[in-house]
Amino acid sequence: MIKVGVFGTGHLGKFHLNNWKELEGVELVGFYDPHDATAEAVAAQYGLRRYTSEDELIAAVDAIDVVTPTDQHFSVCDRAIRNGKHVFVEKPMANTMNEAAQLVKLVKESNVKLQVGHVERFNPAFLAAQNLALSPMFIEVHRLAQFNPRGTEVSVILDLMIHDIDAILSIVKSEVRTVSASGVAVLTDTPDIANVRIEFHNGCVANLTSSRISLKKMRKMRLFQKDAYIGIDFLEKKTEVIKLKEATDTGTFDFDIETPQGVKTIAMATPPVPEVNAIRKELESFADAIRNNTVPVVNEIDGYRAMEVAHQILSKINKV
Repeated sequence: MIKVGVFGTGHLGKFHLNNWKELEGVELVGFYDPHDATAEAVAAQYGLRRYTSEDELIAAVDAIDVVTPTDQHFSVCDRAIRNGKHVFVEKPMANTMNEAAQLVKLVKESNVKLQVGHVERFNPAFLAAQNLALSPMFIEVHRLAQFNPRGTEVSVILDLMIHDIDAILSIVKSEVRTVSASGVAVLTDTPDIANVRIEFHNGCVANLTSSRISLKKMRKMRLFQKDAYIGIDFLEKKTEVIKLKEATDTGTFDFDIETPQGVKTIAMATPPVPEVNAIRKELESFADAIRNNTVPVVNEIDGYRAMEVAHQILSKINKV
C-alpha cells in the first residue's frame, strides 16, 4: 500500500483528491493547505486529516502530490526528496530553471521517483495517436482559453503552452535548434497570448499559438508528415488520420484525388480513443512507477526539458 499526501487543495487539488481516493493500492493519508477556510471544508468533505505541518505530512507518507502554486513547488519537493519520498508535482515542475536543475540533481542522488503533471500526455486523444507511426515534419498547435484569474501568476507560456511543448518534445525525436517567439501582456503583467516557432535539428518545425484571453476554447494539435496528416483534438478527445491508402488499411473512408503523379487514394480514419480519466491515469501511472520501480512516463528530465524550452520562449519575448 502506497501512502500518499497531497499538498494544495484548491481547484486542481480537489480533482487529485477525488482520484487518489479511487485508486487501488493507495492510501490517501491526508493533506496540507495553509488556508484555514479551504482546509476545513476539504477535511469535512473528504473525511481526511488536515496536517498543519508540511514536514509532519512528508514524514507520514511514501509519496507526495504537489498541487500548490508554482512558486512553492521547489521548497516542498526539495524537503520530500531529501527525506526519501517520491514526488508527483504539477507542471511546471519549478518556478525557475535553477530550481528545476536542483530537483533533477536531487532525484538522481536520492533514487526516488518524480513525475511531472503534464496531464495531456494521458489525454485519450493523445494516447490514441501513440499507436500510429509518428514522424512529423510540421506541427501546428492552437491552445485557446477564456480568461480565468486562476493560474495567472505565471505567463501563458508556463500556464498553457507548456502542455504542448512537452507533448511535442515527446513526439519529435530530435533536439531543438532555434526558437522564435512573440507575445503580448493584455490583461496581466505577463504574456497572455503568444505565438512560437520551434525548429528542430531533424528539420521538423512546430508552430504554437496559446491564448488565455480567447472568446472560445480550443486545444488542437495537427501533425503533418510524409503521406499523412494526424489531427488531435485534446478538448473533444478525438483523433483523425488522413493518409495515402495502403493495402493493409482497413476500416477507412476512401476517396480518390487527381495529382500530377496520377490518381491517388486517400484514406480517412478515426482511431479508437480509450475512455480514460486523464488525471486518474497519470496518478495511476505514478503509483505504478513506484510499485514496479520503473521510470515515470513524464519524469524529471521531461519536466526540465519542457521548462527549458518555455524559458527560451520567454527570453525571446522579453527581448522584443
